[in-house]
Amino acid sequence: MAIIKKWNSISLILRILVGLVIGAVLGLTLPSWTWIGVLGTLFVGALKAIAPILVFVLVAASIANAKGGNARKFRTVIILYLFSTLCAAVVAVFVNFIHPVTISLAGLDPTQGYTPPGSMSEIILNLLTSIIANPVEALANGNYIGILFWAVIIGLALKRASDTTKNTMNDLANAVSEVVRWVISFAPFGILGLVFQAVSSSGLEIFTTYGELVAILVISMLLVALVVNPLIVGLTLRHNPYPLIFRCIRQSGITAFFTRSSAANIPVNMELCKELGLDEDMYSVSIPLGSTINMDGAASVITTFALTAAFTAGVQVTLPMAILLSIVATFSACGTSGVAGGSLLLIPLGCSLFGISNDVAMQIVGVGFIISVIQDSLETALNSSGDVIFTATAEFREWKKEGKELPL
Repeated sequence: MAIIKKWNSISLILRILVGLVIGAVLGLTLPSWTWIGVLGTLFVGALKAIAPILVFVLVAASIANAKGGNARKFRTVIILYLFSTLCAAVVAVFVNFIHPVTISLAGLDPTQGYTPPGSMSEIILNLLTSIIANPVEALANGNYIGILFWAVIIGLALKRASDTTKNTMNDLANAVSEVVRWVISFAPFGILGLVFQAVSSSGLEIFTTYGELVAILVISMLLVALVVNPLIVGLTLRHNPYPLIFRCIRQSGITAFFTRSSAANIPVNMELCKELGLDEDMYSVSIPLGSTINMDGAASVITTFALTAAFTAGVQVTLPMAILLSIVATFSACGTSGVAGGSLLLIPLGCSLFGISNDVAMQIVGVGFIISVIQDSLETALNSSGDVIFTATAEFREWKKEGKELPL
């Protein structure tokens, strides 16, 4: 017990860094010890299992107990979420146009023609179908759009329930949040296993082979985190945005970088919102909501990988095509799972706009998993820190109208 207490007293970030280094060393020196990779499989599996339940219970409990009066702030935060996600997709388009990247993909013929995209009707229909999916299936399959929809419906229905029922929902939400904290406490061992799997199978090439592609992703996300988001916050509040930006990156983004799960980072974000003095009725809904629809990093990933596939195939990407891709990436990113690697499975959707077959698109997805140690971590850090940034921005906007001083 003394050893466990000593271990838990060390910073989680430092423990995760230790796990990362040990995983890389073991992957290089003892690649045959495949059982080490089971730690990563179990960790990711636990996150995937608990994250849907967490989002459902938190949103339902929050809406059931909400006291009202937050409609304007909710409208503002939703607009900020969607606008920033669109901006992230547009930034990724410009970065990829400035420096197009091509990679080697089997079965892809650059001389082959492509089919222009049809209407948006099929994409919209799929989104609507996901929304009204069976709630049990939505929980089982990690369909976060469906989970969010049914959580809102049940939360509204519970507003007329007794105080005892509402308190029970709150207790359940707190219990699930505590379980997530327990899972996150095992992150160092999970990261050890994940890094071991990647290094033992691909060697240190995972950090070098796709360096150009990683650089494009990193540049795109840093531009969003350090330029675009501050611009949005600054113009909305007419106030220096960087104190809020850097605090959210430090307290939320760094943790999310290592856990690689926006949904699992919800308790961290809720605690940060509490420290900022935000309205609990507001952030207890907007933070889980943000883990579903505030997907700047996911939009960057979908756009970048789709354009990489297009450039590799020799497709001449026009401006209207790029605009359509940005819009598709924005709305499809809203359906990204809030767990590690969620955005990668939506890459084929972006590739389909350029007539690239699913077989080739899945090779791109495979590349994504190879570099996911960097890509998914950065993506989650950008997504999750943005949840607090824009929740606080919506709240502070109302504070300024009331003449209150901002804690920045």
